Amino acid sequence: MKISYNVDFINPFLAAVISVLGTMAHVEARPGKPYINAAGLAVGDVTGLIGVTGYSRGSISLTLEQGAILAIVNNMLMENYAEINADIVDAVGELTNMVAGQARAALSEQGMSFQASTPSVVVGKGHKIQHTARAPILAIPFSTDHGNLVVEVCFAGSEAGAGLASG
Repeated sequence: MKISYNVDFINPFLAAVISVLGTMAHVEARPGKPYINAAGLAVGDVTGLIGVTGYSRGSISLTLEQGAILAIVNNMLMENYAEINADIVDAVGELTNMVAGQARAALSEQGMSFQASTPSVVVGKGHKIQHTARAPILAIPFSTDHGNLVVEVCFAGSEAGAGLASG
């Protein structure tokens, strides 16, 4: 079975990451080639995860390598954090909220309205991301000068606009 995603669904997530990181942290995020994360394992050190309902049910996550999140938070808060701590964990939750919020606003303009829960944050290398839907997990990787990050979206049902097409 071949799975593909509609660019009208992917582009709001690309734009949200680039906008939030550029505006809030002065960090340039360069998108890579989206892929399906069949293993469901994180490729970074800390993940923010938000459940969504509305047009479809699912979740959105933001996973960052330590170097990327430290640079982002240090730029945002004018601090000099050297390791992941409670402040960094809180910042990941807030960044996840901002990225998901901007993407949801753009999707709403396309007729796909979503409501979001409060983000949860998981820390640790290779942790499993517990997406709420049993569906393919679309991973959108980004690189920065400080490390990598990945936005994942996982929505139930093909109408999820998840832009899913099977065949």
